Amino acid sequence: MIDALDLPPDARPRETRSKPARLWRPRRVLVTPAALAHAHGRAMAERAEAEGLPVEYLASNRIAAPKGDPRRAYAEAKATLAIVVAPPSKLKLQPIPPSADWRFDLAEGCPAHCQYCYLAGSLSGPPVTRAYANLDAILGNLSDYVGRGGVTSASVERAVEGTTFEASCYTDPLGIEHLTGSLSAAIRHFGAWDAPVQLRFTTKFAAVGPLLDLPHRGRTRIRFSVNAAPAARYEGGTAPLAERLSAMGAVAEAGYPVGLTIAPILPVEGWRAAYDALLADAADALVRVKAPDLTVELITHRFTPGSKEVLAGWYPGSDLPMREDERSRKFTKFGSVKYVLPTEIMREMRGYFYERIGARLPFARILYWT
Repeated sequence: MIDALDLPPDARPRETRSKPARLWRPRRVLVTPAALAHAHGRAMAERAEAEGLPVEYLASNRIAAPKGDPRRAYAEAKATLAIVVAPPSKLKLQPIPPSADWRFDLAEGCPAHCQYCYLAGSLSGPPVTRAYANLDAILGNLSDYVGRGGVTSASVERAVEGTTFEASCYTDPLGIEHLTGSLSAAIRHFGAWDAPVQLRFTTKFAAVGPLLDLPHRGRTRIRFSVNAAPAARYEGGTAPLAERLSAMGAVAEAGYPVGLTIAPILPVEGWRAAYDALLADAADALVRVKAPDLTVELITHRFTPGSKEVLAGWYPGSDLPMREDERSRKFTKFGSVKYVLPTEIMREMRGYFYERIGARLPFARILYWT
């Protein structure tokens, strides 16, 4: 089920730039009556029908959870797109440090099959991907939060980014963009917005073609979630690593600020050489871009008891290292337990990454290590 994502050393990113990107095709598309009351909801349903997908128009606004054993329910949920209306709580934005001032959601859920999935334990019920039809309300609500954040809005070092809005906390918006169009609409919205603001999103997909000619005005930073080849094998259903890096080069050439989200960093065997090779490939992907605007975010692997339990049910054969006795026990800002890499390893890896990024990508800004 998990793809082999590493490519031979001579398979450079630019060579794959013309290759058609892989697109998700859900086996079921559910549309609620409330979603059809919105033009964007109707447009998403029409997109799905145009793709030849089986579209079911529901009689109520309730999305029934898949039944059966947990593995089957998981598989069915992962193959389902539901077009729904975001609840009122989604219009009350939450801060999302250290990434951005505020988080807003175009959708919830992700079609990828990452064995370390950060959504495990965060979202209740089977992981159906829900795309929000009330897009006008979601985007129109953002103006109330300009200048009020505590990350970039309050930082001297990152003030140039303006008020930042993160759109990929609970979804990968590019992975579903061919069916929703929501990401393109958000990019246009920020491009036309006459204010010091920035849209940010992270993706493990590569279908950036529809974004290249949008009037973004440099107000959307597209970050690509990447990892060293030995760790990237845990990322099923995503674009191969070389295609992601190629896509980063393409959007950078189109004038977008770009970013690398290196996550989750793991001390895999030979991690120094593996991560150095990743940074070398990233530099190669940007070689045709003059003075690239590149940021780097460094996120080490961590898990909670709840997420470990969920992931063990989703991926019972995974060898992802999640032994508590090999980790340091910490507490989240909400008081719950999490397990992170030991302090000594964290210190060693942090120093290595900062040194090699400085050597391989001297033009990059490292935003944080966590």
